[in-house]
Formats: sequence, C-alpha cells, structure tokens
Amino acid sequence: MLVKNLVILALLAVAVPLSSGCGGRVSTGPTDARPIAVGPEEHQRTIDALRPPKRERPLIAVLADNAGTETTDFLVPYGVLVASEVADVVAVAPESGPIELMPALRVAPQQTLESFDEQHPTGADYVVVPALHRTDVPILHDWIRSQAEGGATIVAICSGALVLAEAGLLEGRAATTHWFDIDSLERSHPTLRRVDDRRYVADRGIATTTGVTASVPISLAIIEAIAGKQRAAAVAERLGAPANWTATHDSDAFRLDGRSITLAIRNLLAFWAHEDIGVRVQTGVDEIALAFTADAYSRTYRSRAFAVAEASDPIVTRRGLTLLPDRVADETDFDFSVRLSEEAPPVESLDLALAGIEHRYGEGVAAFVALQLEYDDR
Repeated sequence: MLVKNLVILALLAVAVPLSSGCGGRVSTGPTDARPIAVGPEEHQRTIDALRPPKRERPLIAVLADNAGTETTDFLVPYGVLVASEVADVVAVAPESGPIELMPALRVAPQQTLESFDEQHPTGADYVVVPALHRTDVPILHDWIRSQAEGGATIVAICSGALVLAEAGLLEGRAATTHWFDIDSLERSHPTLRRVDDRRYVADRGIATTTGVTASVPISLAIIEAIAGKQRAAAVAERLGAPANWTATHDSDAFRLDGRSITLAIRNLLAFWAHEDIGVRVQTGVDEIALAFTADAYSRTYRSRAFAVAEASDPIVTRRGLTLLPDRVADETDFDFSVRLSEEAPPVESLDLALAGIEHRYGEGVAAFVALQLEYDDR
C-alpha cells in the first residue's frame, strides 16, 4: 500500500516543480528541534497499558489479509514474539490460501479467522494488525472489533492504523502511524489525538506505531509487558535490536522531499535497469532476517526480491511459518543473489541490506529505502 502511494505521488510530481514540494507536511529535512525523550514514568505507563488482559501466558494473533499484507509488519512481530517464548503466537488470515506479502514474499496462514474463533472462543490477548493492501474489508473490521470487544489489546503496526480507523477503533484515542499517512489519518478522523515523536502509543486497549521498523520496538514492549524488562532486553540483544529503538522518535526527520521524488521517478521510469534479486531460502530460514532483506531490496524502485529455493516445496521457517518460494534455483537466472548472514543477529539484516543497496545503487537509494521504512539510522 505504501509503495503504491509513493509511486502515485512520484508520477504526479512530474507535473509540478520539484522545488515546491508536494503539499501537506512536507519539508526538505529534519528541523533543529529535538523530540522530548520518553521518561521512566511515561515508559512505565505505556508498558502498563500493554499488560496481557486475560491469560498468564498470552495468546497473540498476528493478522493478515490474503490479498496483501506488508512484509515486515507481519513477519517481524511474529518472529520476535515467537522468539521470546513468553506467548503463544498464531498467524491468521480470512482464507486458508497464500498470503501475498507486500512488497515481497508469500506465506501460508496457520489458521483462518473461523478456525481461530472455534479453537479460541474467548479470543486473543493481543491482535497485531499490519499495514494491509485493503483497509476496507468488512470481515476484517468485524473480526478486529469482535476481538477488541472480547478484551484483546489491538496493536496496529505502521499503516495498520488505517485499518483500525476504518473499523472505528481510533475515535477519541491517541494514535500515530507511518509518516506518509499521518496527515490524512488526522484529517479524516478529527476526534483522533495525533501523537508525534513516539514510535508507539497505547491508549485504552489500542496501540499504534510509526513506520515499518517500529515493528521491532513495539514487539519488545509487548514482551516487557508480559515478562518484564530483563526478558525484553535479553530478546533484543539476541536478535540484534539497536539500543536506540525506544519509544522516542523524531517524526520531523521523515518527509518526502524533492530529491526523494526525483530519485523515485528516475528509478521507476528506468525500467530497462530494473533487477530481480534472488534471496536464497531453505528450511529453518530466519523470517526476521528474510523480511528485512526482501522488504528493503524491493523498495529501491530498481529491484524486487524473490525467495529462491532448491525445490518448489513449502519451507518451514525458523519459528514455524510456512514460506512459499517464488522460484526454484535451477529454473531462473537473477541479476544477482543475496544470501542471508548466518553469523549476524537477524535484525542486523536490515543494515546489511541497506549497505548492499548502497553499494549497488548508491547512497541516495539506500536513504530512500530507509525513509520508506522510517528507519532512523539512515
């Protein structure tokens, strides 16, 4: 959904002077003002708001729409929460068929909404809602509202907040979302209280986050709410999460400017230079590392990543998801291949991917990818 929006924006920008920006809250870079850091009391209030509402060992449903679900928003919370071993985590979707992830990869759900409800009539403790290609699907709205009414804490990752807004769950609440959508969300839902400079916000059973990479810190916050600060810190260290991925965030650092628009147009229109990237996968592949790598390489407007296996059979990932390979290794040639690091912690795969993108396409493209992912370190 975000990529589609950026493409449309880039094409429309051809008709206007790039130096004038593109309307809305657009600037050419960060301001001099620094955000107020999250203090201990605010942090504790947020963690308290995320406490498991029902079970001692919580049940977490990570929701997807088969027709289109953001890659990192879906795979990373699933992977981080399963890795923590403090909750039971289930990937759910309306249908039993493949989940098309955006901008890359395909996976199978572990349960349908119907089978989940049959097996868990009292509902989940948490429902994670990624950015979805469609924000107006009644069956998803009904299911999310039903879970909220049953006491589940609903956690929207990135532009998953748009789904919650369509379902009527953000009215009168504090919320945030991806920098590209926050203005329109605020305009279309005037009772919503917009919160800037925070990666995640929790308000009366509803949590929302900023862009794609916020999937890691919100997952760690949920782990802390369930099992304490030491467990969350241990998981963060094991997975390689940066220490600066706290709730503090500089919202003004993320804006679409003339340089980004120019780069998007140039890369998009240079179709003869577009490349297919093969990411080698096998049984036990780390879904967190795979998500960050495939997502980043598929946002350059120059390349798209594909999961490449030795055979067409489904692959079980490290934490139990079923990955559906895009291509078989001996059937297709790629412009180049990427192998996931076996030594680096999985979250560090994002930095490795950005470094690879910079080496192949230049620093500006790597920065543009980081902008889409709302990633501070670039």
